[in-house]
Amino acid sequence: MSMASNTAAALPEKKASYVQSITIIGVLFFVFGFVTWLNGTLIPFLKIACELSIAEALLVTFAFYLAYLCLGLPSSFILKKTGFKNGMALGLLVMAAGSLIFVPAANTRSFGMFLTGLFVQGAGLTLLQAASNPYISIVGPIESAAKRISIMGICNKVAGIIAPLVLSTIVLKNATALEEQIAAATDTAQKSLLLDSLASRVIGPYIVMAVVVALLAFMIKRSSLPEIDTSGNGTGTGGTSSDKTSVFQYPYLMLGVLCIFLYVGVEVMAGDVIGTYGNQLGMSLDKTKYFTAFTLAAMLVGYIIGIITIPKIISQDMSLRISAILGLVFTTCAYFTNGYTAVTFIALLGLANALMWPAIWPLAIDKLGKYTQLGSGLLVMGIVGGGVLPQVYSGLFNKEGLLGFLHSDSINFRQSFLYCMLPCYAYILYFAVAGHKVGKPKAA
Repeated sequence: MSMASNTAAALPEKKASYVQSITIIGVLFFVFGFVTWLNGTLIPFLKIACELSIAEALLVTFAFYLAYLCLGLPSSFILKKTGFKNGMALGLLVMAAGSLIFVPAANTRSFGMFLTGLFVQGAGLTLLQAASNPYISIVGPIESAAKRISIMGICNKVAGIIAPLVLSTIVLKNATALEEQIAAATDTAQKSLLLDSLASRVIGPYIVMAVVVALLAFMIKRSSLPEIDTSGNGTGTGGTSSDKTSVFQYPYLMLGVLCIFLYVGVEVMAGDVIGTYGNQLGMSLDKTKYFTAFTLAAMLVGYIIGIITIPKIISQDMSLRISAILGLVFTTCAYFTNGYTAVTFIALLGLANALMWPAIWPLAIDKLGKYTQLGSGLLVMGIVGGGVLPQVYSGLFNKEGLLGFLHSDSINFRQSFLYCMLPCYAYILYFAVAGHKVGKPKAA
């Protein structure tokens, strides 16, 4: 009770209520869920439109998540200057700019320009994530942070389910027939015309997205969303005093950064790579283009479970342990099965992954006090794992791509998936059991 009251005292009077704050942040989570999970559709779309290999198409995730590595720490310094609310609005405007880059990219069918747009979108999301995640963690009691983040996760994953369905319907309509037409085209001019027509399909959706996101930035700027003071020692939720002089003196935070890196990697593998995995199993693009939505639906179920059970039935660290164990089990089952059964187990990884972010973030950011923004920036940098792990996966069975030097003729795509995922889930289990306790200040 005292933690909640301390938090409430830190909020300026006559500002947005607790429920209003949660609602506003929920809208933001919906937005960056919508933008993030479009990548699952963009991978097969750009593979056709820009005539790419699988390894090249997976650069979509690399460019998008690279922004988190490059701008994670700068975002923490920006937030110190702007505050949480203005930082959120600025992040949305940067996302809008990234969406508009898709217009010239589509008109020229330039893969490099598409990657630039994705990087700029990722930059905006980096700032948005760095502001909204610690905000939702410390706006109430830290023990129930995973529950609040689970609510945010529902907003995020509902958007994630809608996004690939909407974009796939627009840009990948009759995808298999179109692929066959392009492959059969013998005249260069005719083939170019088909590819140009396909590429242009993405322009309308991204213009609409840019307008909506820009309007939302204006609304956030004008909203009564309160600031939270994290300048004191402890957590900002009534935590302990500390004589720490550097954020790097919190070992559990550093272990949490690695945990976020690996978690986002397995989340992206389950959501964005599931379609190419299905293609490798011989399934048509008309079917696999919807597979990302299945993974996100499983995550949605996981978030609902988290809201019901945390912290009344299970603790945040226990939910993370269970999730990691499920990840190990489902990955192994996917390897030893075939066809739609294997794809189902990959989709079920969404259930395993759902409560990881809600648990890892508060466990890693707890008791950082004046280092909350900087710690948040470091955690956001870890999100780059979503771009790295798919490249490792591709590199193990494919000579092309950034990590093609990892290639081995004895490793196929199924083994590559297994080798990438199992070590990640094993480390997440370690963090859940012991890592989050290493060097953590004791409560006063």
